[in-house]
Amino acid sequence: MVSIELALAGFAAMLLMLAIGLHIATALFLTAALSAWWFFGDAMFRPFGTLMWGTLNNFLLVAIPLYVLMGEILVRGKVTERMYVALDDWLRRLPGGLLHTNIAASTVFASISGSSVATAATIGTVAFPAFRGKGYSERWVLGSVASGATLGILIPPSINLIIYGALTNTSIGQLFLAGVVPGLVLAALFMGLIVSASLLDPRVSGETHPVAWATRRKRIKDLVPPLLIFMLVMGSIYGGWATPTEAAGLGVVAALVLVGANGGLSWSMLQQCMVTTVRVTAMTLLILVAAFYLNFVVGILGIPGRISGAMAQLDIPGWQMIVVLVVFYVALGCFLDSLAMMIATIPIVFPVVTAIGYDPLWFGVFLVVMCEIALITPPVGMNLYVVQAVRGHGSVGEVVRGVLPFLGCIGVLIALMTAFPELITWLPRTFF
Repeated sequence: MVSIELALAGFAAMLLMLAIGLHIATALFLTAALSAWWFFGDAMFRPFGTLMWGTLNNFLLVAIPLYVLMGEILVRGKVTERMYVALDDWLRRLPGGLLHTNIAASTVFASISGSSVATAATIGTVAFPAFRGKGYSERWVLGSVASGATLGILIPPSINLIIYGALTNTSIGQLFLAGVVPGLVLAALFMGLIVSASLLDPRVSGETHPVAWATRRKRIKDLVPPLLIFMLVMGSIYGGWATPTEAAGLGVVAALVLVGANGGLSWSMLQQCMVTTVRVTAMTLLILVAAFYLNFVVGILGIPGRISGAMAQLDIPGWQMIVVLVVFYVALGCFLDSLAMMIATIPIVFPVVTAIGYDPLWFGVFLVVMCEIALITPPVGMNLYVVQAVRGHGSVGEVVRGVLPFLGCIGVLIALMTAFPELITWLPRTFF
């Protein structure tokens, strides 16, 4: 077995490779391959082909391109744009007006996209024109879009939860349910923050003009497509007549039908959707293959057992372990992409956390919440740069200042999850 010191040195080397900009899959594979060669010679390279085939020959992973494709079809078919306008009509009376629409639209779109970056780009594209000339604080507009988009990886169907389930052999159906309540709680915390800020400082929100009831009722139909798809996908999973992968396929078919019914379907649009889907899927699966090889090597070297034993001997309370993990992941999130952070640390951290008694469902949601923080913390927070790119002027520093109050809401959610683990485990345990 490898000493803890050597294991930590290897982990630090991998983080260094990631920090200097090496591709995620390359850094993971090099760490695994060099460790295997150092301790076992070239004998450990021989299982790689079998391991790669076993990883990719997994029906569960087909869900990833299907969920990406479903989100692309809905975005390019203008379903999201109409949804945003309909939500605005109903929420603009609240203190904060359009800022609430950013959070609500992110919440709804998260339930059909599974990606925070896609949510940030989509909602930002629709939202920024709606705020022009209405007197809203630009900092709060930027913060609400970037922070609301983080819900994309927490509210099901979440691509990050699918990857976590594949790496840890945890039920995807239960993980999806585990993310529902924390996701809705976080959305409520964001909206509560906006209400409080608007009441304390009227400069936060701008002009709001009420919309006639007739117009609001007429636009309810624009909320139906995303809700129908969510109900179809999740209902088919928990109704017991479709797996998460089959449910994703149903979602794609439903998205095609809905967009086609609105006249938004064309060959060029489908081609753009397919190209984006192939790009995102190829990148994700390459990372997964490298991560599974790293998991294999780490397990052969006995690293998780050594670290779990060392942590057990420390005999520190569970809440202190969570504090350590929060600090650890916040620090990592300042230098690593959220997906890289999650995949790189699961082989080491997951056995330790489960060994001290934490539920794999709880840790999966906790890890995704930490990824949310990584998405909106500089210098590599992807949502910050996506929102800035969509905005097209000013500096990314303004986006950073905008998300700071919302980071406090995520901190409150982590405290609630730690104090009341049932917030995560109650729904999946009750249902299953």
